[in-house]
Amino acid sequence: MKSRNLAIAAIALATLASGAALAADMDKKDMKKDATEKCYGVSLAGKNDCAAGPGTSCAGTSRKDYQGNAWKHVPKGTCTSIKTPNGTGSLTPTKA
Repeated sequence: MKSRNLAIAAIALATLASGAALAADMDKKDMKKDATEKCYGVSLAGKNDCAAGPGTSCAGTSRKDYQGNAWKHVPKGTCTSIKTPNGTGSLTPTKA
């Protein structure tokens, strides 16, 4: 009986520890998401984070440098100050 109680306590402790670790990881992801913004037209070919237009699926699929409909996460408030050969970054997709 004693070993059964010990096993139950160990399982409960492991469950609590993994739940706390998961919650801490989710907080970091939320903070990172809040600290960045999508910036269109600033990524190099194949280096975008997502949304690279027709014929592509997602991250790493942009076909040309500074593709206007491909975005990259950048620190919040910096997008429109990023200079490229096509102008500056944009908070919305562009045709460039």
